[in-house]
Amino acid sequence: MGSSIGKRRLARRAAAVFPAVLATGCTGPQSALDPAGREAETVAHLFWVMTIGGAVIWVAVLALAVYAGGLKRQPVSEAFAFRLIVWCGAAIPTVILAALLVYGLYLMPELRPWTREAAAEPGLKGHVTGEQFWWRVRYDLPEGAVESANEILVPVGRPVHLTLTSPDVIHSFWVPALAGKMDLIPGRTNRITFTATKPGVYRGVCAEFCGESHALMALTVRAVEPEEHARLIAAEARPAAVTAGAGLDLFIAKGCAACHTIRGTPAAGTVGPDLTHVGSRPTLAAATLPNDQAARERFLRHPDAVKPGIRMPAYDMLPPAEIETLARFLGDLT
Repeated sequence: MGSSIGKRRLARRAAAVFPAVLATGCTGPQSALDPAGREAETVAHLFWVMTIGGAVIWVAVLALAVYAGGLKRQPVSEAFAFRLIVWCGAAIPTVILAALLVYGLYLMPELRPWTREAAAEPGLKGHVTGEQFWWRVRYDLPEGAVESANEILVPVGRPVHLTLTSPDVIHSFWVPALAGKMDLIPGRTNRITFTATKPGVYRGVCAEFCGESHALMALTVRAVEPEEHARLIAAEARPAAVTAGAGLDLFIAKGCAACHTIRGTPAAGTVGPDLTHVGSRPTLAAATLPNDQAARERFLRHPDAVKPGIRMPAYDMLPPAEIETLARFLGDLT
């Protein structure tokens, strides 16, 4: 008796918890069902239309199966069977699929609004390059280009026009809360336009397998009010906060400047991410690590252990004091 009561209680608890667990996947900074952009709202709307339509069809099929298998156990005529096959197997599915296709095509201009006219509209213009395994970000401003990495600052309520390219393998740019996916293909230029509708920090990912650390290739999109965005972009365009000292000397002496740029200093490498303001970014290594002293030291010592397949060499041969100095220097680049 006690065992059966316990099982019933467990079943009731599971029934209560399961919907809550499912609901947690419908919200958050990486949920397509919690849109914060006009294009994502269209995607979510299409999802719910297709889900409800599929549910109605599923219920109808089950009802027909129950009726045929349990409630009406008797032979039917060949004419009835023929009509059932023609209508339920061909005509009705064709009409439903055609309606969904037409509706999806109707929504396409909202999902992919990039045209010459749209690109001419006021808004933020930029370039995102997918690398193994990080994101090169460039803001194309009237006063000149400004480079960053793994974080995109966008204004709320204004269109963002991004040109997408890749120099190595196919990547896919996807920020579920803001817009749909768009591939980055070597030798080809693709474009995406989206508009954030509310402030927040949203997580984007590479949605196309691109190598060993594909799952560790994320990015952050920070949507802020236009006035705040102008201030942040102006700060991003300024030279580094630290342009002299032991940290910079060590950075250059150990060869880091061959791959990385720090504006305002002799470091002008273009192979790796721009580190001019790396200390102000919320994460490190394309959202793989928190951007704190311990994480920076760990990444400098063993980058391949953090992100397998990464092209950055390990600096575990350096004395702990030099690793600490380099990590602190990077943290001061705000």
